[in-house]
Amino acid sequence: MITPNFVILYVDQPQRSGAFYSALLGREPVESSPTFVLFVLDGGFKLGLWSRHTVEPAAAAAGGGSEIVFALETPQAVDATHADWSGRGLNILQAPTDMDFGRTFVALDPDNHRLRVYWLNDADQAGGEQK
Repeated sequence: MITPNFVILYVDQPQRSGAFYSALLGREPVESSPTFVLFVLDGGFKLGLWSRHTVEPAAAAAGGGSEIVFALETPQAVDATHADWSGRGLNILQAPTDMDFGRTFVALDPDNHRLRVYWLNDADQAGGEQK
C-alpha cells in the first residue's frame, strides 16, 4: 500500500509562508530557499511550501480548496488555540463552533490555505455510540 507522507502547498512567497508556519508549528524548517521551504513534523510527515511562480508543471489552483487539519485532545484546547491564533493575527474564517463531529474552527494562512483545528466528540471517538 502507498501511504502519503508529504503535503506541498503552493504559496506566493515561500519565505513569508515559512516564517508563518515556523511560528505556528513552533519549529524551524529543515530546508529553506527562495522558492521552497520544508518542515518535517512529528512522525516524519513533511509540509512543503513551494513558490506557485516556479513549480513545474505550473499549478492552476490557489489556496482554499483543501485544509490542513490539527486534532486536539479537548474542546477547551480548541478554544485556547483559537485565542492564541487570533492573538497572532491569523484571519479566522470560522469561530469555534460545535458541529456534529465535535468542536472546530477554521483559520487562513497568508495564502488563504484553510487551517482547521478540531476536537472529535466522544460519540465519534466511540464509533458513533454515545458514552
